[in-house]
Amino acid sequence: MKFIDSATVHQVLDYPALIDALAQAHQQDFDAVERLLLEQATPSGTRNHFLLWPAWQQGQALGVKLVTSFPDNATGPDNATGNTGRPSVQGVYILFDGHNGQPLACLDGAALTLRKTAADSALGARFLAREDAQTLLMVGAGELAPHLIAAHRTARPSLRHILLWNRSPARAVRLAAALQAEGVAAVVCTELADAVRRADIISCATCAAEPLIKGQWLQPGTHLDLVGGFTPAMREADDDTIRRARLYVDSRWFTLHDCGDLSQPLQAGLIDEQTVQADLFQLCRQECAGRRSANEITLFKNGGGAHLDLMVARYAVAMLENSTY
Repeated sequence: MKFIDSATVHQVLDYPALIDALAQAHQQDFDAVERLLLEQATPSGTRNHFLLWPAWQQGQALGVKLVTSFPDNATGPDNATGNTGRPSVQGVYILFDGHNGQPLACLDGAALTLRKTAADSALGARFLAREDAQTLLMVGAGELAPHLIAAHRTARPSLRHILLWNRSPARAVRLAAALQAEGVAAVVCTELADAVRRADIISCATCAAEPLIKGQWLQPGTHLDLVGGFTPAMREADDDTIRRARLYVDSRWFTLHDCGDLSQPLQAGLIDEQTVQADLFQLCRQECAGRRSANEITLFKNGGGAHLDLMVARYAVAMLENSTY
């Protein structure tokens, strides 16, 4: 069995090729996709999560991701809370041969998750964001933020301006400095409402339990990418946003019922399953339309299901087998 470390995963999964590979992988079906999520409260009030996400393509491949999400890690060492200064997301992905069940590879799960999640959102933006989008607002400045920015810039090369907002401004300042060092025009915003009104694309990657994005702030033509709310109790956008936007998801059978931004409005009767226009399988197969006009507001909920992890793991291993990485 091969062991593929974080640096190699990041190296082999460059965004232009990865986004194309995800689009192609959505032409195939999956026989089984499941999810097990365990969580524990912490003394600081946050919640730690342990996720096991298996997926199976009969006769081709199967795999499982085991990953932890400990949000307090990102704040650095702290004797009072037990924080270690380690990444907030850690784990492994194990890929198996679909013909004989042989373990093929163990990949760094955090790196795979970062790349997969960002590419998932960028693929959604390829169908749903305006082609002339120039301003991207990144809400949240954690480990995922620079990856989402890079992937969205790949999907929409027209992007020229990056706005950053974070509950802790210091983290946004550090991210802005890192982006500026790479030649990216990035500025920190202190007023979220104003930043939302200025943006053509908004990408949210937070651990918010209460909505941050208000529908009344959204301007015609905006594309909203919701990434962070991966449990039914988490939510990044309010009901007015859900009412105003045309809704899309990465997978109907995973995202609609397991992510709070859609499961809560669904349970409240604000929307039904038919309100969601399409998922990535339908978009990639050209079974449904993406953006229909320059003025409509589109919303893509990134649920990041286990099928995506399997797609990306298979692609990474195939790239390594056919290259000199």
